[in-house]
Amino acid sequence: MKVLIASGAGGGTAKNSIGKYFHLKEFGEALKKFGVDYKLVKEIDYISGFPNKNPKSWFSKKKFHNLIDEFKPDVVFVDRQSHFALETIRSGIPLFVYLRGHYWLEIEWAKKTIYKDPIMRAVINLRHRIAEKIFEKCDGIFMTADYLDGVIKEHHPNAKTYHFLEGLDTSRWYPVKGMQLEHPCVGMVQDANWWGKTKEMLTLDKVMESLPHVHFYWAGDGQYKDRILSAYKKHKNFHYLGTIGYPDKVREFLTEIDIYALPTGMDTTPLSCREAMSMEKPIIASNVGGIPEMIYDNKTGLLVNENDVNAWIEKISFLLNNKEISIQLGKEARNLIIEKFNWEIIAQKFMKVVEKNVST
Repeated sequence: MKVLIASGAGGGTAKNSIGKYFHLKEFGEALKKFGVDYKLVKEIDYISGFPNKNPKSWFSKKKFHNLIDEFKPDVVFVDRQSHFALETIRSGIPLFVYLRGHYWLEIEWAKKTIYKDPIMRAVINLRHRIAEKIFEKCDGIFMTADYLDGVIKEHHPNAKTYHFLEGLDTSRWYPVKGMQLEHPCVGMVQDANWWGKTKEMLTLDKVMESLPHVHFYWAGDGQYKDRILSAYKKHKNFHYLGTIGYPDKVREFLTEIDIYALPTGMDTTPLSCREAMSMEKPIIASNVGGIPEMIYDNKTGLLVNENDVNAWIEKISFLLNNKEISIQLGKEARNLIIEKFNWEIIAQKFMKVVEKNVST
């Protein structure tokens, strides 16, 4: 069987973009072990259409169809709902969509915060219509967290949904020296792109004030970066690292931190958190979305409710004062990644679904 994997990752250097492409390649390599011939591409290299920043590329389909004619895929797997997926459907090739997060809530937040301009609202509405066509007509939606099943069915009751955990090769995540930080410290690796997620980072403002002896490091970027920095920068124990190289510098950063923090207003099974778990770091994360499906409270990490400043203060202090418990949480976290996020198991489950649907 031939599987064409199309990543929505752009050509930039953002950690999230590179990381998604990086791990889809790991998925493809796992598929090869089951006799699958795969090809991984960046969809923007083959097809784009309106709305797009480059008018010259609107509705260019030649590269896409050349790719299809040359590779002749039995199945296409995409991680974004755009023109590549839509043209796949029109070409009659079975299409499976990977949904990483709560798409509809992200659209809602985008309209409230990013796209207030009438022209930009028109753009997002058009993109949304394309996405809805894809969700409606695709052969199945692979979701990265169980809670998304109800979300999808609310909008597309007849959709075929399947659990798909984006795996992680833990052998790539190991301690390395290089980055030097002040201790004790709490580290975050997350971009500030969606206000629905990002707003929860403001909870740490008062936490930093209450724990002046603890250093807080943030690696990330995004359109809401300045709003977060305006709250954080007044604290002498806060340090902004900007975007750091993936995966090497991220590995160095995770090696050095004492605690990994994930303050978020909505999320599924975020990649950076799984990487920290693979590095055996004790984790404190917001109890939202799909996070409880991988952070089991008091077993693979600690959970806090939204806007609970006191819980953040208490749990950071607890982990710093109880090294043995911190170490145990880190070990359990890595074990969970090995058992639950194993690429070979995920690839095998994926193929069972695909083979059943393609043969019928």
